[in-house]
Amino acid sequence: MHMTHTTQIKVDALTKAFTLHTQGGVRIPVLEAISFEVAAGECVVLDGPSGAGKSTLLRCLYANYLAASGSILVRDAATGAMRDIVRATPQQIIELRRTTISYVSQFLRVIPRVSSLDIVAEPLLALGEDRSVARDKAAALLAQLNLPERLWQLPPATFSGGEQQRINIARGFIAARPIMLLDEPTASLDAINRAVVIDLIRQRCAAGTAIVGIFHDAEVRDAVATRRLAIQPVTALAA
Repeated sequence: MHMTHTTQIKVDALTKAFTLHTQGGVRIPVLEAISFEVAAGECVVLDGPSGAGKSTLLRCLYANYLAASGSILVRDAATGAMRDIVRATPQQIIELRRTTISYVSQFLRVIPRVSSLDIVAEPLLALGEDRSVARDKAAALLAQLNLPERLWQLPPATFSGGEQQRINIARGFIAARPIMLLDEPTASLDAINRAVVIDLIRQRCAAGTAIVGIFHDAEVRDAVATRRLAIQPVTALAA
């Protein structure tokens, strides 16, 4: 079986709504019967207006949000079997995040008093990589993303948004997981570092990673997309 054609993600009839308990239980539909597949080596870019549910869809794929109905099958890197995230146990989701799915948002969840180098190295350590090797790989990625070496040993709480974002990207890319979810990863980056991230994404696609991404920047979107998936607002469909 060629890796380049292996289905890594298969979403079927995915529906998600939010219930506003403070508004008497009003139900706001966000995603309605979404179905698609992503093969190894594809970068599928989610297209659609603001509020269409693109970020909600990514969070469902990472199991941050629980879908109301439908299924999200992902290929488990450890077993090769397709596993349904919607019905997975919390322990299974933790394991899939360790071995199979990487998620890069535009916001770093800052861990206090931990150096930037250790924050980036952590996903490799979780996979059993030697600490010095993990830190060397973290240093190489931070250098590639033009983060000054004087910042590597500091916790990123005081860094600028763009500096924090580069740590976030390095952390997301350091372990070569077969599935990557990217939620506007270049939002706060300058042109030079956007170009670096474009190269990183292209390298991952070439190596067979299945990527689903949201990119505000049209230049980045055009540079990385192998296919586009239109996400329409549910209210527009119902009108």
